[in-house]
Amino acid sequence: MDKNSVSTINIIRPDDWHLHVRSGESLKSVVPFTARQCGRAIIMPNLTPPITTTQLARDYQQEVLNATPEPLKGTKKFQPLMTLYLTDNTTKEEIQEAYDSGIVFAVKLYPAGATTNSDAGVTDIKKCYPALEKMQLLGLPLLVHGEVTQSEIDIFDREKLFIDKVLNPLINDFPELKIVFEHITTADAADFVSEGSANIAATITAHHLLMNRNDMLVGGIKPHHYCLPVLKREQHRLALLQAASSDNIKFFMGTDSAPHSQNNKENSCGCAGMFTAFAAIELYAEAFEQAKALDQLEKFSSLNGPQFYGLDINTDTITLKRESWVVPEHYPLDDGYVIPLRAGQTIHWKIEI
Repeated sequence: MDKNSVSTINIIRPDDWHLHVRSGESLKSVVPFTARQCGRAIIMPNLTPPITTTQLARDYQQEVLNATPEPLKGTKKFQPLMTLYLTDNTTKEEIQEAYDSGIVFAVKLYPAGATTNSDAGVTDIKKCYPALEKMQLLGLPLLVHGEVTQSEIDIFDREKLFIDKVLNPLINDFPELKIVFEHITTADAADFVSEGSANIAATITAHHLLMNRNDMLVGGIKPHHYCLPVLKREQHRLALLQAASSDNIKFFMGTDSAPHSQNNKENSCGCAGMFTAFAAIELYAEAFEQAKALDQLEKFSSLNGPQFYGLDINTDTITLKRESWVVPEHYPLDDGYVIPLRAGQTIHWKIEI
């Protein structure tokens, strides 16, 4: 049956391989959205302070589980997969402990100053070589926020330059290191991943599949469409859509859903990030329908990620209905609100629960 012409789709339960859930009361507000849709999620470690040790990861995992609705807890329900925040001082001993813990599934590279809460990130990748050598030996993936941070580099060119200045030398020095190039935004990144070894993969967000920089800038600046890496030209969006909807198993779902309060988005120096977890799979369905590739949605959202991480696929399924619904103007977040993507607008698919 042609999935592009049907009104109902059944797919294996997806996983989110790049998710921000914050901490404290904010975490309690947003975790249920992902737990409702996904079997697993890679939880980002850029808190304040960041999750730099296995013990901190263990504590954070428990906090996430405590925020998960009771019916969704358990090994066959929602599982938060933890990450460590890589710093100049991360030791190979810490990497070994993280691997042995069974709860840490990757290590995250933030170039210092690249995005939200990245000030403690890596200043010189060569300082991390002992940790990276251990990760390569253990098969523990490195998750990369792929942008250079020099102030003189145009923000729209930072991903492409990261490939040349950081990734290519890194791969030359660590050819067997598993790397996920996260939330890619350019045709350059899509080509780099496609042409790379089997150790190189990438996540792609729904918002980078659905939107280009006009959606952020035309008709007035839209702070809730500001994210990092920033939205790019239409030619890049189309390249990402082609990559995501292809047969290539190296691309998979990572929402980069990043909740910020309305106040922190709508000010003179607004935070980067879009909140999409409330309708993650529905937004991806819209993108894949646009590409006339709904038959590839399950592979991208439910199969490719587990294969790269060496994990079993989820055993249950979800159902999506072709049904239009209006997104609420806001959702609760801590003692305020988060404005979701498409607030007050229509989404044309809906998950059945």
